Amino acid sequence: MLWLQKTVAAPASISGVGLHTGEQTRLTLAPAAVNTGLVFRLTSDGRQVEIPAVVENVCVEADIRRRTTLERDGVSVTTVEHVLSALHGSGVTNCYIDLEGSEPPVVGAGNALPYLELIDQAGVHDQGLPANYYKAERRIRWREDNIDLSIEPASEFIVTFGIDYEDPLIGVQEATFTIRPDVYREEIAPARTFVLREDIEMLRARGLAQGGSLETALVVDGGRLMDGQSLRWPDEFVRHKILDLIGDLALLGMPIQGHVRATRAGHVSNVAFTRLLAAAERKMVRIYPTREPKFWDIASIMAIMPHRYPMLLVDRILELEPGKRVVGIKNVSINEPFFQGHFPGHPIMPAVLIIEAMAQTGGVLLLNSVEDPRGKLVYFSGIDGARFRQPVKPGDQLRFELELVKVRGPICKMRGVAYVDDEKVAEADLMSNIVDA
Repeated sequence: MLWLQKTVAAPASISGVGLHTGEQTRLTLAPAAVNTGLVFRLTSDGRQVEIPAVVENVCVEADIRRRTTLERDGVSVTTVEHVLSALHGSGVTNCYIDLEGSEPPVVGAGNALPYLELIDQAGVHDQGLPANYYKAERRIRWREDNIDLSIEPASEFIVTFGIDYEDPLIGVQEATFTIRPDVYREEIAPARTFVLREDIEMLRARGLAQGGSLETALVVDGGRLMDGQSLRWPDEFVRHKILDLIGDLALLGMPIQGHVRATRAGHVSNVAFTRLLAAAERKMVRIYPTREPKFWDIASIMAIMPHRYPMLLVDRILELEPGKRVVGIKNVSINEPFFQGHFPGHPIMPAVLIIEAMAQTGGVLLLNSVEDPRGKLVYFSGIDGARFRQPVKPGDQLRFELELVKVRGPICKMRGVAYVDDEKVAEADLMSNIVDA
């Protein structure tokens, strides 16, 4: 699986009342540069304080049984799980979350849909670089009493959640979802927060739920919902628990590849489990991807391209402007297998392989536009205007610059030029199309 860094394309704002504080507040999503992560920005005493949404900034002194609170430099922001869930579920990896107040506003039905609509309003911008991500290589488990969370290897981000309530309307529920933006939008984001009626006074006595109402939460009263309320799904309760878990797992600071299983978990256990994953991630011996990717390394290329030795002919992507252009390099070594016969005593890289390497560089650009490139191939459909101006020899570094000229359905045309140092060595117009493997 390959995750790409994405941010919002433009600022977008939403206003309302904080669910727990009851305060009027305004939240703005704003674009952020690559490798920024998700960062809250608040103004306190005339200064702007940035609070990265990572588990290290969870406020250990706050009551996080019903909400997750972040704190830094004496400034805190609470009930962050829904907006983080929406960003994480949408695949947004870099975003500033500007907040006027101390809590994101709850608008509508107490779920992630208002934030998802805000992301839609802002638009999502592909930043052209792979994202660092957490890949589960082994099973990791956190347990306390009857609460259990674990992660195990999987090809995607999958969540299984089980709950067990005495109230007969909720009862025992379990659900499993593969978390992709389309699945999150349809199956998770609309699920509303819920509360047992007998807990409301206790929550308000603790200073919580000050902005709650029948419009912002499902209220369960002895096996039924309060008047006028109805469920969107029979298992809406466990779906909302998945929504919360995704928001708390976002505090790992990166996308996740693995199957997360949770039983009877809440914010306290979610945060403890995320701390465990963060500690495990720091202990992992990592070569790829780099902690702050500035280019596509070979592991990222191999995650999107199906080619392997001896036919993978691009080593690094230096620049990628989605839907427009790409720049990649191929380091030409005397160890290339084709030099054994082309030509003995006078090694020259075959012109056809220069074109193949150029096309593979363009293939990264094309497959980058596909939501899930696994099982996809880029086929040549034509080559025009090919010119070879200088021989390419061992020790040379080929730099390919390609621009997307035309796209019509799955078929595209690219203009490519190959350089060694600053000298043009080859050029061609390439026609390709994306097909299922």
